[in-house]
Amino acid sequence: MNQYRSVDYSSVGTRTNVNKVLRNTYMLLALTLAFSAVVAGSAAVLMLPPPGIIITLVGFYGLLFAVEKTKNSSAGLVFVFLLTGFMGYTLGPIINLLLKTGGTQILMTALGGTALTFFALSAYVLITRKDMSFLGGMMTAGFFVILALFVASLFLHMPILYLVLSGLFILFSSGAILMKTSDIIHGGETNYISATVTIFVSLYNIFLSLLNILMAARD
Repeated sequence: MNQYRSVDYSSVGTRTNVNKVLRNTYMLLALTLAFSAVVAGSAAVLMLPPPGIIITLVGFYGLLFAVEKTKNSSAGLVFVFLLTGFMGYTLGPIINLLLKTGGTQILMTALGGTALTFFALSAYVLITRKDMSFLGGMMTAGFFVILALFVASLFLHMPILYLVLSGLFILFSSGAILMKTSDIIHGGETNYISATVTIFVSLYNIFLSLLNILMAARD
């Protein structure tokens, strides 16, 4: 008598979709990182001026809003590259300053530290397949702590406060990468554009925070 093994096609379909989202996320992330690096390098070579806090905030949140509104269409890809390119431009003046002051080693250390952090966090979630949603409460609390300290830093101008903020940004961004990667592999995140932006912004914050800490240590 022939025996047939039943197959849960809904489960297979879900796994296929998860793998597709994960693959597309990492592919788009690699492209946006490369594009942002080219823009940052060009801004540094051309010695373009920093955009300033107002333009930076308006540009970042404006483009972030545009990405969120168009993430389910091809226009979302355009806004993703506009957002990541703009963020690369904001790094240009910082990179230029580092290169002028002999900070090449600091720059490479921050890049290496950011890459190592990303690969370690991603590998941990992908290998263990652990559900990281339990971090949600701590992430919410951390967000408000960072927001309060950021506002305070605008008025107090205390070097130690900037270092504390940088450390908190690294922890917060690392948590965001863990949660987003976990969300993808468990089927909670089905939009690779949204996932890419979250991870990209987290890597940007980690890189910038490492630069701040390393520059403070040098000085």
